[in-house]
Amino acid sequence: MTGATGVMGRSVIRALQGAGHEVLALARNDESAATLAERGVPSVRASLFDRTGLVEAMEGCDAVANLATHMPVGTSGMRPGAWKTNDRIHVEGSRNVSQAAAEAGIRRLVQESVSFLYADHGERWIDEDSPIAVSCAAEPVVLAETHAQHYASATREAVVLRFGTIVGDDAVTRWRLARARAGQAVGLGKPQSWTHVVHADDIGGAVLAALTAPAGTYNVGADPVRRGELVAAFAEAVGQEEASFYRRLVLRLGGDRLEWLTRSQRVSSDRFARATGWTATHTRFDAGWLLPMVAEAASA
Repeated sequence: MTGATGVMGRSVIRALQGAGHEVLALARNDESAATLAERGVPSVRASLFDRTGLVEAMEGCDAVANLATHMPVGTSGMRPGAWKTNDRIHVEGSRNVSQAAAEAGIRRLVQESVSFLYADHGERWIDEDSPIAVSCAAEPVVLAETHAQHYASATREAVVLRFGTIVGDDAVTRWRLARARAGQAVGLGKPQSWTHVVHADDIGGAVLAALTAPAGTYNVGADPVRRGELVAAFAEAVGQEEASFYRRLVLRLGGDRLEWLTRSQRVSSDRFARATGWTATHTRFDAGWLLPMVAEAASA
C-alpha cells in the first residue's frame, strides 16, 4: 500500500492486519520506514515517481491499495503552488502505480478518490451514476480514477473508492476544531446544503471490503449531513454556542480549490454496502466524532 503513514493508511493497516493480511508499505524516507516499523509493518523504499522501483516493490503482492495524498491544511491550501504535490501524486503517481501494478502481475488495484467530485445536486440523492463536475481542482483526481480504469482488463480488477470528507484523528479536523474554539469560520457552502463525510476509523474496513468487491466505483461514507448541522457540531464539541460559515468573498478568492467543497452533495453509499456487506461503524455525524480530538488538545 501507498500512503501508509497518513490518516487513511493508519486505519487501513489496522483493518488489514486485524483480518490476517500481510501488509507491505511504501516508505518515502527513513522516518516513514521507522514509523511503519513501530506499527509492525514492513516497508520498502521506493518513489511513486519511479515506476521501475514500484514494480520491484510490488512483486509477490496480491493487491495494491493506492492511498497516497499530500493535502495542505487550512489556509495554507490557498497559497500559490500549495496543491502542486498532491496534484502530481494523483496525475503522475497514480499512473505509475497502476502501470507498475499491471507490469508486476497484480490482480487487484484499489484507488482512493473523493465523493465531492459530484456536481451540486441540491436536495436530490447522489449515487455512482450521478454526473460529476470537473474543475481544475478536480481534474487530477479524475485522472487518478481514469488510470485505475485503464489498469482493469480481463485478468485485472480495479476498485475506486470515493470517500466522503474525512473527519476524525487528522490534521484538518484538529485545525477546524481550533478555529471553532477561537470563534472563527469553519463552514463551507450553505447551511441547508448537504455534505458527505466519513469517519477516519471507517476507511480501513472499506479498503478491506474492496479487496473482494466487484470491480467498479463506489461511494464510501456515513449518512449525508446538512452543513449547518456539521458546523453546529464543531461548535458544540469545543463548548461554543455557534460556529460560522466562510463569507462569499473568501470562497471567491479560493476559486476552484474551495468551490467543489461547497457543493450540495447528498451522497448515498448504499451500492457499496449492497455489494460487499460493508457498513460504517459511525453512521451519522455528530459532536461525538470530535470529542477524542478535543480531549487530546485539552491534555496537551
